[in-house]
Amino acid sequence: MALGAIILLILGVILFVAPKNQIPSRKHNNVDRLSLARLQAVHNDVHRLKSIRIARPSPVGWNDFKCIFHAHAEDSAHTGGTLPEMLADAKKAGIHAIFLTDHFRPPRDFIDGRWRGLKEGVLFVPGSEVHGFLIHPMESILDKMSEPSSEFIKTVTSGNGLIFLSHIEERPDHSVNGLTGLEIYNRHWDAKKDFTSLLALALKLTDPVSLADLEEAIRLYPDELLAFQCDYPQVYLDKWDSGTVTNRLTGIAANDCHHNQVFVVKMVDENTVLLGTVVDPDDKMQKITSFFRSGIKQMTKGRKPGDILARVDADPYHRAFKNVCTHVLATSLDESSLRASLKAGHAYVAHDWMCDATGFTFEAMLEDGIPVAKMGDEAMFKEGLKLVAKLPLPAYIRLMRQGREIARSDGTPEFSFEVKSTGVYRLEAWLKLDGELRPWIYSNPIYVR
Repeated sequence: MALGAIILLILGVILFVAPKNQIPSRKHNNVDRLSLARLQAVHNDVHRLKSIRIARPSPVGWNDFKCIFHAHAEDSAHTGGTLPEMLADAKKAGIHAIFLTDHFRPPRDFIDGRWRGLKEGVLFVPGSEVHGFLIHPMESILDKMSEPSSEFIKTVTSGNGLIFLSHIEERPDHSVNGLTGLEIYNRHWDAKKDFTSLLALALKLTDPVSLADLEEAIRLYPDELLAFQCDYPQVYLDKWDSGTVTNRLTGIAANDCHHNQVFVVKMVDENTVLLGTVVDPDDKMQKITSFFRSGIKQMTKGRKPGDILARVDADPYHRAFKNVCTHVLATSLDESSLRASLKAGHAYVAHDWMCDATGFTFEAMLEDGIPVAKMGDEAMFKEGLKLVAKLPLPAYIRLMRQGREIARSDGTPEFSFEVKSTGVYRLEAWLKLDGELRPWIYSNPIYVR
């Protein structure tokens, strides 16, 4: 469901062993984060962090490619963007590859050769959002889309085919057997669960003074505004952590981008407006009168029925791409290399709007400093084995073992931990913005056997 539809429906470092899994506490609620003062404070900290960013090289023989998953264009009535627009915005945002996930619309085949391969330096990989999955088979499987789930998974993953469990909040008990991985963050979930600030947005759109503030926020702090609801994806991470105990599962980010959050207020008469998005027909928009929002009379003054009184574009593709990204470590920018790396788990998720995470590494090393495993790999447990991370910025770091925090550090761009037991280890990095820690990076696990 589109976010617009939801609005309408609701109108110096100390490392220590941590005794429990404690998420950093928040200082501001989402409605507070939406204010101009809070957005400016976040923006100022983002600017400061970018000024101290350290350029780090990728591991020898590997490249760090920014990839987008769960991306829609020209594939449904509620999708507002086009493929040429997506390409232009990918170039603008520095994206290397887009794994398309067309809404399944038989008899149209989503394996479309016109948008497969490199286009102006951006690699496109066809795929579909279907049956609760993001799928990227190697070739057309149009005649096998109705197979039972277990057989369907085998069909999709044949060769270097990929399949990821999607929208975890809707299917928390779904089996992960046979899957390539799953979404570990989805921007849509942050919005869907937060009716309070969505209502606040709706109210801003129907008051001239608040609308002016919102338009100013879009102009000055667009990335910060799109990210104001971003939270720790506990439901997603719990599913991932429990699944990786028995399965190797690659975690990816779900942008779930459609470029459909272009909010509009349309005049009906001097006392009435329609509130919705550019993809909503009039009969699906919310009718609001001046009885409830007195500022509507000021907005309609001097205008005529049918006029667009406000238009706020919240999610152009380039902004959605910066909001969250899946970084894939691969040898080259081609479909075969990216597919192989994703199957192997050589990837991490990052909110690059906060700071470009390119160069982040998380590896297992022996005492001689030689890496024996990177994200997604298995490492044999032995005395002196260490988990080592390097980041482009000093950060608050949490080391997780099978969903439990076992160590943390604060204010360092490097991290080291001596492994004492087998297990599944992943790392989180958080950055402080406007006085509160926000999640920045989620590594894929290293499996210590």
